[in-house]
Amino acid sequence: MKKRIVCALLMGGAAMVASAQKYVGGDISLLPKYEQNGAKYYTNDGKPCDDMLTFFQSVGHNAMRVRLFVDPTKAPTEEKGQGVCQDLAYVIQLARRIKDQGMALMLDFHYSDSWADPAKQFTPSAWCALNETDLNQKIYDYTRDCLTQLKEAGAAPDFIQTGNEISYGMLWGERDKEPYKKYYAGKTNNRARFSSLLKQAGKACREVCPEARIVLHTERVANPAYASTFYREMTEDGVDFDIMGLSYYPYWHGNLSKLATALTMLETSQPDKQLMLVEVGYYHQWQPSDVTNDFSKTWPISDDGQNAFARDLLAELQKHDRVTGLFWWAMEANECGLDWATKRVTDAWYNAGLFDNQTGRARKALTTIGSFAIPTGIESPSRPAACAESYDVSGRPFRSNGRAIKVMRGRKVLVR
Repeated sequence: MKKRIVCALLMGGAAMVASAQKYVGGDISLLPKYEQNGAKYYTNDGKPCDDMLTFFQSVGHNAMRVRLFVDPTKAPTEEKGQGVCQDLAYVIQLARRIKDQGMALMLDFHYSDSWADPAKQFTPSAWCALNETDLNQKIYDYTRDCLTQLKEAGAAPDFIQTGNEISYGMLWGERDKEPYKKYYAGKTNNRARFSSLLKQAGKACREVCPEARIVLHTERVANPAYASTFYREMTEDGVDFDIMGLSYYPYWHGNLSKLATALTMLETSQPDKQLMLVEVGYYHQWQPSDVTNDFSKTWPISDDGQNAFARDLLAELQKHDRVTGLFWWAMEANECGLDWATKRVTDAWYNAGLFDNQTGRARKALTTIGSFAIPTGIESPSRPAACAESYDVSGRPFRSNGRAIKVMRGRKVLVR
């Protein structure tokens, strides 16, 4: 009897924690390149970071996102120096590090040789000659093969984006050869074609990684009616997905009230789906002159200003129970210690990452966003242990075999 009671308590406690599970981290697709080129990473108070994933975990992060290109050697010359290097072999190595660290992994299929976003969704060069039937088979075969290799390497993703910022479809055709096969929500343009491709990708995901959750990624926060129509049409067409993934950059998409409107509309229109911000960012140094919205008076372009944005963002997200993920874009960007002439990783500093490009120090927002993953009722540890795997019921990390919340593959489970 006692054993059954203990098991029931354990199961109830685990379910309670799991129901509140949230994921926070960043897209760290260029981390190996920064490390290989000698970038110097430090904590906010100037202590060297010997292992970046351990450091990220120590400030509350439990998930990381990695992008995958089909053949980045075929990317346009002007884009190869801008972070386009993630082929399958590269991704497997980084994904294994993430999973071995006990973190969750989000895999971001671009289904292109280079950047795929609302303005460009060009078909990989090796796929351009395929007819529609063969293209549908190719996206299935490619998705299945990539996931199989990741799984065999011990790096199966927990979340899978079947496309990157696909608000207007994907696999449009060959670059520079119009007409492109775009999709527009609310219209008939290539809708059946687009949903068919997504269903083929989703089928491969379910077959190889049945426990993974599928993410459909859009960036229409500034136009929530469009985003709502997008997800409604994909649902009507039988596209298999679990999570609505959004990009949100205030300097392009508007203030937090815009985000709140989009989240509320999507929560209402898709009550059975979760939401994640799979890309978010705000500047900590100078910002470009061509931003759509200048919020420098609300959140100054500084370490403190970026941190204020992070705090305000989390306050808004906490109002939406079905927002379960937050991923900072290019969190790892850091040119400190690099020879600009010979070892730079990108063609320009990204000043909205979470490290200072000149000092290498972590920005305050790195720790702030880490608190998003802590379940309600679990306090944020004031000084988290770098490699702790267990937490007491107050959220303080410790090493013990006693009653604790155990981090298992990136998830907190009550054990005793």
